[in-house]
Amino acid sequence: MSTRIRLKRFGTKKRPYYRIVVMDSRAPRDGKTIDEVGYYHPIESEEKQILLDTDKVKAWLNKGAIPSDTVHHILNKKAITIR
Repeated sequence: MSTRIRLKRFGTKKRPYYRIVVMDSRAPRDGKTIDEVGYYHPIESEEKQILLDTDKVKAWLNKGAIPSDTVHHILNKKAITIR
């Protein structure tokens, strides 16, 4: 089973917010998650946009989870290095 760190969409039309989750790569976008590691609110102010549990993220990256392109950019903003 390959795992990915990706976004799970919530919110209403034109007001999205996302949870950053660890999922099986074959699962649908809003399907069952393995672990939740943070959230991303693109509409909020800059300091409130991203909240991550960095310990969980680093642990999942060490276990071999692959971040999606968008999550990769979010992790770079938070200065979390990816192998």
